[in-house]
Amino acid sequence: MEKFVEIRIQLRDILENSTTRMSKIIYWVIHCLIITALVSFTVHTLPELSPTAKQILYLVDLACLCLFSVEYLLRLFAAENRFRFVCSFFGIVDLLAILPYFLTLGLFDMRVLRLLRLLQLFKVARYNKVFKRYYRACLLLRVDLAFFLAVALITVYLAAVGIYHFENLAQPDKFGSIFQSLWWSVVTLTTVGYGDVFPITTGGKVFTFVLLIIGLGLVSVPAGLVASALGEAREIEKVEEKGKPEYGETHEQ
Repeated sequence: MEKFVEIRIQLRDILENSTTRMSKIIYWVIHCLIITALVSFTVHTLPELSPTAKQILYLVDLACLCLFSVEYLLRLFAAENRFRFVCSFFGIVDLLAILPYFLTLGLFDMRVLRLLRLLQLFKVARYNKVFKRYYRACLLLRVDLAFFLAVALITVYLAAVGIYHFENLAQPDKFGSIFQSLWWSVVTLTTVGYGDVFPITTGGKVFTFVLLIIGLGLVSVPAGLVASALGEAREIEKVEEKGKPEYGETHEQ
């Protein structure tokens, strides 16, 4: 039993600790697999593929499926808390990255499910400190971001209502309802401004000017929050690295 536990600890260390030689090898193998799988996914969309090319892509997909499945099972086996791993962000990403293969491989073509394969891109985040830092920053900001999102949605709706009352009579084809006005509201508040829909009345133009000023503030607020959270996440990272024991120390004690 102790040997079994030791194997799990060593495997967990190899999969999670990016400083060991074996971890670095796994790091590059997984990255190459992700790139290969995404290239295969892209090539699959070519309209005129020969039967030979389709067969090669099928074998590539099968190989990626096997290797990603082995990685997921190893992580599940080595996890300190398996339930927590399955429900974690990266656990869900790992599962959704291989699930479409099982649901579509040799059975039936479900294009929506195949799009889930793009989640393989998020697997890169597991092995990248910068991605992990952003993920930690988002966790630190989850309450603030939720509040900001609620305020942004309310502002978008109020902007749509306002522009509807200013422009409805002048442009009933473009601002015929609040639902139609929502498109203009979104592109204006995000300062994108495609130009396909714009106000022509004086009141509408003044309202748009005020809204653009508000939009600039909406864009800058989350940027400041994220910058602050990234600094805090970096400090937490430094503390964790200082307190982390070298490989083998934990097993010897």
